[in-house]
Amino acid sequence: MLESLTKQTILPKKVVVVNDNSTDRTSEIISEFSNKHDWISTLNISSSESHVPGSKVIKAFNSGLETLDNRYDVICKFDADIILPDDYLERIIHLFSCDKKIGIAGGLAFIKKKDKWVYETIASKDHVRGPFKAYRKSCFEDIGGLKESIGWDTVDTFLAKFYGWKVKTDKKLYVKHLKPTGKNYNKKSKFSFGEGLYKMRMGFTLSCLSALKSYINKRSISYCINTIRGYIKAKLNNTEFIVTKEQGKFIRKLRWNNILKSLF
Repeated sequence: MLESLTKQTILPKKVVVVNDNSTDRTSEIISEFSNKHDWISTLNISSSESHVPGSKVIKAFNSGLETLDNRYDVICKFDADIILPDDYLERIIHLFSCDKKIGIAGGLAFIKKKDKWVYETIASKDHVRGPFKAYRKSCFEDIGGLKESIGWDTVDTFLAKFYGWKVKTDKKLYVKHLKPTGKNYNKKSKFSFGEGLYKMRMGFTLSCLSALKSYINKRSISYCINTIRGYIKAKLNNTEFIVTKEQGKFIRKLRWNNILKSLF
C-alpha cells in the first residue's frame, strides 16, 4: 500500500501510518518508507489484538487524525491490504474538482481469484468501499467524522446524503484488495452486521431484507440468521444508536426508495 502511494502521479501532502499492535515487519517497513519520504510518518498504538469490525479500524484512524492539523482539502482512509493504481489520487481530485457537491469518492475493489482480478461483489458499484475512502473536508466535518462502530462505512454515506452531499465512484478506477472483506473477522463478530443495522435505525423489516441480500451474495444461511439475531440482540440490550431519529427516518426512506428502484 505504501509503495503504491509513493508511485502516485499526484503525491499526498501527508500520510500517517497507524501501527496498531502489529506483530510482523510493519514497523520496519514504515521506517524504510518514512526515511525516504518525509511526508510519511508513523503512530504506534496498542489496542485489542482481535479484529473487531468497525470500532478497531476507526479508533486507529481517529488516533492518526489527532496528529494532523486542520489544513487539508481532502482526507483519505486507506487500509494496509490494498494496492492503489498510480493515478488514484489524481482521479479522485478530478472528481471533487468537477462537482463541488461530491462529498465522498473512491474507486472499486477487486480481489484475486485463480490468477485473475475480479470485482469484489459484496457492495453496489455506486458505494465507496471502506478500505479506500476519500472525503471532502466540509463533508467530513458535516457527518461528524467517522463513527467508531460497525457500520461506519455505510452510515457515513447515508449521513453525507442527509446533509446534501453526493457519493461518487470512478468505475474505471480499480483497487486491488489483497484480503477479501471479512476474512479476519472472529467468531465474536458474527452478530456485528445486524448490530450495525440496528444502530443505524434501519428498522426490523429493512434489516431482514438486508440479511436476505447478504445470504444471496454470500450463499450463507448462517450469516443471514446471525444478522437477524444480531439486530434482535442489539435491540434487547438497548444498544446506543449512531444516528438521530431524523437521520434514521431519512436512512429508512432512502433504503426503501433504492429497493423500489431496483424492483421497477
